[in-house]
Amino acid sequence: MSVHIAVDLGASSGRVMLGAAAPGRLELAEVHRFPNGGVEVAGRLHWDAVGLWQQVLTGLGRAARAPGGAGARTVGVDTWAVDYGLLSREGALLGTPRHYRDPRTAGVAERVFDRVPAQRLYERNGLQHLPFTTLYQLVAEAEESLLGCAAQLLLVPDLLGYWLSGHRGAEATNASTTGLADVRTGRWAPDLVELAGVEQALLPPVHDPGTVLGGLRPQVLAETGLPASVQLVAVGSHDTASAVVAVPARDERFAYVACGTWGLVGVELERPVLSAESFAANFTNERGVDGRIRYLRNVMGLWVLQQCLAEWAAAEGEQDLPALLAAAADVPAGGPLVDIDDPRFLPPGPMVERVRAAAGEAGHRPPGAKAQVVRCVLESLARAFAAAVADAVRLSGHDVDAVHLVGGGARNALLCELTADACGLPVVAGPVEATALGNVLVQARAHGDLSGSLEDLRALVRDTHATTTYAPRRSRLETGVL
Repeated sequence: MSVHIAVDLGASSGRVMLGAAAPGRLELAEVHRFPNGGVEVAGRLHWDAVGLWQQVLTGLGRAARAPGGAGARTVGVDTWAVDYGLLSREGALLGTPRHYRDPRTAGVAERVFDRVPAQRLYERNGLQHLPFTTLYQLVAEAEESLLGCAAQLLLVPDLLGYWLSGHRGAEATNASTTGLADVRTGRWAPDLVELAGVEQALLPPVHDPGTVLGGLRPQVLAETGLPASVQLVAVGSHDTASAVVAVPARDERFAYVACGTWGLVGVELERPVLSAESFAANFTNERGVDGRIRYLRNVMGLWVLQQCLAEWAAAEGEQDLPALLAAAADVPAGGPLVDIDDPRFLPPGPMVERVRAAAGEAGHRPPGAKAQVVRCVLESLARAFAAAVADAVRLSGHDVDAVHLVGGGARNALLCELTADACGLPVVAGPVEATALGNVLVQARAHGDLSGSLEDLRALVRDTHATTTYAPRRSRLETGVL
């Protein structure tokens, strides 16, 4: 089997994984893991892009020294969506990329809607309303001086790819999240680029997953010890696109929840859904690997719980998450719920009182003890997942028999059980490292180690990686959701 390296950066952690794939075999080994998160400087929230780059190089070096790593054939990079770096004419990074949770986009979308009605914009780019979409970030960026100095914009995975190889481009799955791409073609739309107030030349050409982008820079080879023959391959560079590749579904009748810091909930389609009802339900149409459409809604995900844990850890020391989850499982059902997508939960910082306040405003007794807060957050999240699955089925006409929950949330048995109960459908949990697996699968197919369709790749995941199925305690009809 050829060896492939997956660089997989999430919003709260990053990892470099060594993978190998061949017919009947799919293996994955972690060689480096590191934390990630926003860095606040003078009231602005940034990503530590240079620090991430150093971690990537460290991981690639460890991969090269791991068993089989010296013969690695390809590297692929995936990250979160929408954020970007600006380059000078000479290719130097201008400033540090801003974090999508930075407050600079507050009120920007509404100003854009004064120029182009929101539903008409939806018909062009197919995206749900999220205040931090790249389109709105660029409108905010134009009010600062940096944009006028920029010669090129690269989304975060493409920026890392440029530092690795010197290739400048935009991978299609991530480009589709920017609000600047035509939902039907997946390529930049001149009218949307103009709406953002930037020149078309700022955006590099779009390429599809599976494109071989070229060899690595000599400096990267020297620092990491990777062989000169290794190639950079475009994968589904939006991490959710890679995760959906590795959903181990048996047929097309599935919904997915890619659950980490965010929860991306939806179905896979052949064409976008752009109806007025879809717009009103705030569903998005993002591109997937092989031209599929990821029809989904962004749900707040485990972010709220992560922030609660960080708050308790700052006050009391590191928290015992398994013990907290066990205690939360013993909390009786029917307790307080919150709207997990309430905008108050979007910014970082102390979260517990926000949860309690939201529960009280919803007419519930606010959760008191930590276990009650955890139960409230997870049950609210499961309800939001179920509502998104129900809306995806209703709006697309694509019925489902199971929900596949992949990513870090698959480790959380309580969340999986609550999601199954809320949906009235079996939840198949795993693989946890679906994103890295999807990254490796696309590399392996591009290199010729594998062939076939997405369904063939998913069959390989299903045959080689264990999952856990959680049966619902109520039927679809009893839930009142599906």
